[in-house]
Amino acid sequence: MKSGLAVSELDNLKACVCVCVCVCVCVCSLINCSSMLPPVKKDRVISHLPHCFSTNAALHTKDDFHPQVKAACQVQRTDSVSFNLAKVIVVGDVAVGKTCLIGRFRKGAFDKNYKATIGVDFEMERFEVLGVPFSLQLWDTAGQERFKCIASTYYRGAQAIIVVFDLSSDSSLAHARQWLEDAMKENDPSSVLLFLVGTKKDLGVGSPEQLSQIEQEAIRFSDEIKAEYWAVSAKSGDGVMNFFFRVASLTFEANVLSGLEKSGARSDGDIIRLTDSTEADRTPTKRKSNCC
Repeated sequence: MKSGLAVSELDNLKACVCVCVCVCVCVCSLINCSSMLPPVKKDRVISHLPHCFSTNAALHTKDDFHPQVKAACQVQRTDSVSFNLAKVIVVGDVAVGKTCLIGRFRKGAFDKNYKATIGVDFEMERFEVLGVPFSLQLWDTAGQERFKCIASTYYRGAQAIIVVFDLSSDSSLAHARQWLEDAMKENDPSSVLLFLVGTKKDLGVGSPEQLSQIEQEAIRFSDEIKAEYWAVSAKSGDGVMNFFFRVASLTFEANVLSGLEKSGARSDGDIIRLTDSTEADRTPTKRKSNCC
C-alpha cells in the first residue's frame, strides 16, 4: 500500500511538472513572438474608462482615464514607457467558475463541459486601449489543494489578482482571504490591483435577501482588502465583458503611470506615487492591501 501511494504521488508530481513545462514554453513563445500575434479584435477596443460595478466597492470612481495616461497614449511613447503587457492571476476555490469566467470572455460562450484545471492554464487576451495595443496574460490557477504549491509558483510578478468566489457558496467567500494571502506572498501589495469576483450570479442563493446579504459581506471584505467587487455570471454572460474591460483598463492605466515614473517623463509635481493614497484621487496604483 505504501509503495502504491508513493507511485501515485510520483505520477501526480510528474504530471504537474509536465504541465509547468508546457506553460513555460507557451509563455516564452508568446512573449518572444509578439509580432506574430493576430490583430486586436474590434470588440476589444477601449476608448473610454469602463464603469465600475458598484461605487461602494471600486478601485476608483473617476469617469475617465488619468490625464497623464491619455497624454502619453496620444504621443505613444513606447520608446521610453513599457505598458503593453500585464500579468493577471485568477485564484479561488475549486469549481467556483474561474475557467468558465475566462472562457466566457474569450469565446463569448458558456462551456458546459467543465474540466478541473490541472496546475495552471495560460491565456493571452489582446486589447487596444486609447489607441495603444495592450495584452493581458490571464493565469488560471487550479483550486484543488494538491495543485496549490504548483500554482503558487506562478503568482509572482502579477499586476492584478482576481479572487473568485461562488455567490451560492458562503465557504468560497470565507476562503477568499486565504487565497489572497497566498497570492500576495509573492507580490508587492503597493503595486497590485485586486478584484473580488462573485460568480454564478444567475443561480442566486435561495432568495434576494440571501443574495443581498452575501453581497454585503463581499463588499465589506473588498473594502477591507482594497479590492474592486464585481458580481457576474459566466453562464448568461452578465457582467463578464464589462468586468474584463475594467481589469484591462485599470491595469493599463497603472502600467502607464508606473512607466512614466520610471522613465522620468513627468515632473515631480505631477508624479502619482505608487505607494501614496488620497481619498480625492483613488487611482488604481494607490490601493494597498491590508490583508497581508
